[in-house]
Amino acid sequence: MSRIAKYPVDLPKGVEADIKQDQITVKGPLGSLTQALTGDVTVALDNGKLTFAAANETRHANAMSGTVRALVANMVNGVSKGFERKLNLVGVGYRASIQGDAVKLQLGFSHDVLHQLPAGIKAECPTQTEIVIKGSNKQVVGQVAAEIRAYREPEPYKGKGVRYSDERVVIKETKKK
Repeated sequence: MSRIAKYPVDLPKGVEADIKQDQITVKGPLGSLTQALTGDVTVALDNGKLTFAAANETRHANAMSGTVRALVANMVNGVSKGFERKLNLVGVGYRASIQGDAVKLQLGFSHDVLHQLPAGIKAECPTQTEIVIKGSNKQVVGQVAAEIRAYREPEPYKGKGVRYSDERVVIKETKKK
């Protein structure tokens, strides 16, 4: 059995789980998330705890039991607390602002970049050079942060670009004659 799937997922107060044959739905104060299930994993709800087990003894079923457990744990965490990702803009004239449900980025191009946010994702700009992306789905929050970062990745000589707040950019030394 997967070592991760051995540990049950506790449902905090205010979070409900609905298990069907081919999907699991988790509802909480921050929304509702659904995950498709394969026939390789059996999910059970006992006394406010979700347990996961491989349906058969194959290696794939064992791996999927740990994967499904991790995905459902992220769903429970997302609908109860939520996830956030912080981005920093480094460079002269690099700015960000929020326009409705889009993020307006000034990244040194001849035009401003307008990034449309998907449903369920919110963005804030505490300062002009910081962006905070929040949502209940960890995968979507990470994907939106990666898409915004991809507009201008940090370059290795001056470090200019969009970077994660915890990212460290190694600055290269310039060529010498």
